[in-house]
Amino acid sequence: LQKLLILLQVTASVVVGKTLLILFPNAMKRYILKQGEKSRMNQNPKFSYENWGPTFFSFKYLLFVLKVKWKRLEDEAFEGNPAPNTPVVTLRGEVCHLLDFMHDNRPLILNFGSCT
Repeated sequence: LQKLLILLQVTASVVVGKTLLILFPNAMKRYILKQGEKSRMNQNPKFSYENWGPTFFSFKYLLFVLKVKWKRLEDEAFEGNPAPNTPVVTLRGEVCHLLDFMHDNRPLILNFGSCT
């Protein structure tokens, strides 16, 4: 039921976004660029709006957002229950899972920092 609700929500937002993009291209470009500022996508001079802007509200965008949101349903943590085995990417770009780093009975400590 949760997946169905997410499907309806994301599909509706993509349809509305795509419609607005067709009807008001300049206003939507400003909106998308503002979203790019939040994620710093538009700070790379080699990565212009023309590279990533048109991907918003596309079918691939819809599928990607659905995949992420559906995956997050599986990653919920509840007190007293085992931790979710969330996928992570190493600094070498390898995809593995969080619990792959557990060794014997030792606690696993996660340190969240920033890389600049």
